Amino acid sequence: MFNFMKKNKPTPKTETPQQRAERDSAVDKVLLGYEVGTLSIATMVLGLERSGEELTLDLRLPEDSSPETIQQELGQLLHPHGIKTIHMNVRLSAPGKGAGSTLPKQMPKTTDAMANQSKPNAQSNSDSEPPITKAAPTQASLAAHPRIRHIIVVASGKGGVGKSTTTVNIALALQKLGNRVGVLDADIYGPSMPTMLGVADVKPQLENEQFVPVDAHGMAMLSIGSLLDGDNTPVAWRGPKATGALMQLYNQTNWPQLDYLVIDMPPGTGDIQLTLAQRIPVTGAVIVTTPQHIALLDAQKGIEMFNKTNIPVLGVVENMALHTCSNCNHTEAIFGTGGGEFIAEQYQVPLLGQLPLASGIRAQVDKGEPSVLADDEFAPYYLSIAKNIEANISKFAKPVDDKRIF
Repeated sequence: MFNFMKKNKPTPKTETPQQRAERDSAVDKVLLGYEVGTLSIATMVLGLERSGEELTLDLRLPEDSSPETIQQELGQLLHPHGIKTIHMNVRLSAPGKGAGSTLPKQMPKTTDAMANQSKPNAQSNSDSEPPITKAAPTQASLAAHPRIRHIIVVASGKGGVGKSTTTVNIALALQKLGNRVGVLDADIYGPSMPTMLGVADVKPQLENEQFVPVDAHGMAMLSIGSLLDGDNTPVAWRGPKATGALMQLYNQTNWPQLDYLVIDMPPGTGDIQLTLAQRIPVTGAVIVTTPQHIALLDAQKGIEMFNKTNIPVLGVVENMALHTCSNCNHTEAIFGTGGGEFIAEQYQVPLLGQLPLASGIRAQVDKGEPSVLADDEFAPYYLSIAKNIEANISKFAKPVDDKRIF
């Protein structure tokens, strides 16, 4: 393992030596694993300093690289390790010279990356470019999509809590209330929206180099699953490629005029969630959990992530709250009680609704006809959740720039 952390600024008092070592090691691993072209970016580091949550890099990059993209992707990869801001001082290699060919085999000693900026008489190299010191984008700086009124993300801290089933039924319920609704499947590694909506065999068309969303029961839907060859085709991508796919699905799609775009998020709080928080203008998030203590712990992490990225939490949906036996009609709280109410009260957000644990809900999505579409006995639960979302969402809406042109 390379040791890049040869010269750090004074460590904040709140960071213990063990925490410092762990964070330095995590940064090392990220830099070694991140590739520009076919080379690790570690071979392009001329200098590195870390001060608490800020990281400063001196880099010599290939001429055809995109420093801003690299900064954003490194920010997404390092954010889980406590690096909140990345400053990059970039030099681009001269034409015909690859980054790897211009660097020595041994890593140079780390220097003060910001020192020259404080010295007015400092000489700059002829091949240097103005340093990039822009922090990652925030929700406040993102303009609303000109054709989408509200973007809602449905998320959970862990898998297996029925998030995707809840997503598709909430979207259909919002449509049933008279709204124009679209669905974006951001679960890149486990896309399920095409199957749940009964359009697994439908491929999106291309028009003027943009995707035309699949029509799924009147909703505009797009998923990476719609672009794969089969249901058993794995998406074995590293973080930057997966986040790039998400942004392509969002940006390169000719979305119609929508009142709501409902995004089904993957479980956890990783690269895709951070990319979305920094680059897609989200109105608010819906957290799906079960009453189980372990599920609540992960749901809390999801809420904390949205709070830190300035995305309002619209409320909590407690799934699998009660189960009624089909033989004896005995009702039992299999996963515990009061979990959704507890987390909603803890974070002072609404409890949007509680859903039963029922085989009928599962059976309907398995055959591509979710409960709201089938108008079965469980549809009213989702309609109630959709009404609760509509009742509070207007105060979180982002101003729309109607003059924006793509």
